[in-house]
Amino acid sequence: MLRRLSTDQPEKFNFTKVNLNWAKAQLKKYPKGRQASAVIPILWRAQEQEGWVSKPAIEFVADFLDMPEVRVLEVATFYFMFHLKPVGSKAHFQVCGTTPCMLRGSEELMNVCKARINEKQHSLSTDGSMSWEEVECLGGCANAPLVQIGSDYFEDLDKSSFEKLIADVEEDKSPVPGSRTGRFSSEPASMTKKYSRKKSSSENASIERFRG
Repeated sequence: MLRRLSTDQPEKFNFTKVNLNWAKAQLKKYPKGRQASAVIPILWRAQEQEGWVSKPAIEFVADFLDMPEVRVLEVATFYFMFHLKPVGSKAHFQVCGTTPCMLRGSEELMNVCKARINEKQHSLSTDGSMSWEEVECLGGCANAPLVQIGSDYFEDLDKSSFEKLIADVEEDKSPVPGSRTGRFSSEPASMTKKYSRKKSSSENASIERFRG
């Protein structure tokens, strides 16, 4: 799929003081002369700050890492984790559309996105608070279908539970990541209610909101 930068671009980009200090610390993890290896985490931090990766952000990262702008552009356009257009101010829903999720109902989730957010992918809702896209495998096949928002996975979804998830986002609630059927981790559905042992969040990172 051909991915292009948005035609609507901000005038400039700069890291906040906190993010700049974080980025400088990342460079210490790489050998001298190999700072370009930090391009993915640095780009990701830029996206976390602005919500998407703009042309000025790519130029900033290229200058910061002393690498050609086209190399940073190649990374940003290759990986679907990077958003090349402005996304919803409250949430950007990434719906997995690979075979396991498709067989378990992801197409129905996409229809909900079309009805509730926007008919077109990578387009904002009327109030600009939400957007969505179909993505390739998110690696949670055993918990299909699933949707990713930022760093959080929402699993075992169906039309009803997904509509509730969207409603929670609209109402500024903080939905807890994880299964929507009470399943813990990737245990067989038949075991979900069989054991009463208290389950520790350290055993399953997907039920903890990412605070990295």
